Amino acid sequence: MKVVGLTGSIGMGKTFVADIFQSRGIGVFDADKEIHDLIESGGKAVAQVLEKFPEADNKNGGIDRTILGQIVFADKGRLAELEAILHPMVRQAGDDFLKEQQGKNAKMIVKDIPLLFETGANKTCDVTIVVEAPVEVQKERVLAREGMTEDKYNSIMRLQLPSDTKKELANYVIDTGVDKAGVESQVDKIIEELSK
Repeated sequence: MKVVGLTGSIGMGKTFVADIFQSRGIGVFDADKEIHDLIESGGKAVAQVLEKFPEADNKNGGIDRTILGQIVFADKGRLAELEAILHPMVRQAGDDFLKEQQGKNAKMIVKDIPLLFETGANKTCDVTIVVEAPVEVQKERVLAREGMTEDKYNSIMRLQLPSDTKKELANYVIDTGVDKAGVESQVDKIIEELSK
């Protein structure tokens, strides 16, 4: 089974690319969604996160992600504390997904991980793909998101490897600054190559 690592900086169109893989019948593990599940009401990480970040309690059994984001994006030490809780749980969920897909005799899976290179998760992949778009397109996409500010955008960008560095590390680069059909044809070409 081929394990494909998919990454890209915020606003580059990674979710769109992951959706294309999924629509082609390829299983996708979404690390971001896993984190959301871990810290939402009833999530496995809620108790541990609230122990370290009591001010992020949403009073409904979950985490106020806005408050948590404000804390960790302003302080790398606090971010490291949060990652120490969440990253092992996400890794475990990724391993469980892999085993489940092996059980289904899947030929290929995609691990959609925003911090693929930053966390060393690329070492668990056979090939890596970076999703790329022009900087002005990226910024426009991100700032259009609800609750996003220029400061928050800049904080997130500082935590991620520069896009050029990711491109150098990756086996494939997908340009999402083109139309939908153009992105789909790039994905299909990669699937075809990896299926050989």
